[in-house]
Amino acid sequence: MDMPVQVPVDNPDADTEWNDILRKHGVIPEKPPSPTPIIQEAIEEANRQAYENRLEGKDLDELDELEDEEDEEFLAKYRQQRMNELSTLAKACVFGQVYGLQKPDYSRDVTEASSKAFVLVHLTSSLGTNVESRLLTELWRQLAVKFGDIKFCEMRADLCIEGYPERNTPTILVYRDGDIQKQLVTLREIRGENTTIDDLQKLLVEVGAVQQSDHRVQRRATDNSSNGRQHENEDDNDDWD
Repeated sequence: MDMPVQVPVDNPDADTEWNDILRKHGVIPEKPPSPTPIIQEAIEEANRQAYENRLEGKDLDELDELEDEEDEEFLAKYRQQRMNELSTLAKACVFGQVYGLQKPDYSRDVTEASSKAFVLVHLTSSLGTNVESRLLTELWRQLAVKFGDIKFCEMRADLCIEGYPERNTPTILVYRDGDIQKQLVTLREIRGENTTIDDLQKLLVEVGAVQQSDHRVQRRATDNSSNGRQHENEDDNDDWD
């Protein structure tokens, strides 16, 4: 009886002439396709999209500054797109302030109003010593002016819900289409007393009240990045003093 012959294979994954012969005769399996071309293709596609979207989030002034660098027709397309977005946004910005709430009108001013726009309610502390609540009141005003298409409201928590615990203030309620979409009890989930307008903008993006591509969010991120670089440069200069 013929005994099976053991074929020596040092490394079945190696690219050698001997391994090619063994693969041809089915002694060892074919090598799986190299992931390199797939990875390279993904990188090229990401770079292509990044290049095509390089003007996303830039306002009209920033687009004007690029006149000497970008193709005129391409730039004109983005300028028109941005003007259309601003026009649409201007029509939607019907709020622009923080609205005080009364309990009898809560259903109308919040629940029903949320069928037309996002409504964010700040249930405030009844104590002037609550730092988080005082901070959120100030940030609420800034957000209301910046995002006039979102309705920002405020009401003392104990007047809204009888017996509401003071320790749970401030509370943020996010309404849309008649329902509470998100609730934050105090600012602990964000950054507590260190919460900034940027943190709240991230919340707006998270709940879908604002798109990540919204120029109001993008501009803020750009400004903060520039400020960060400026501080770094100042720190570097200080080292030479």
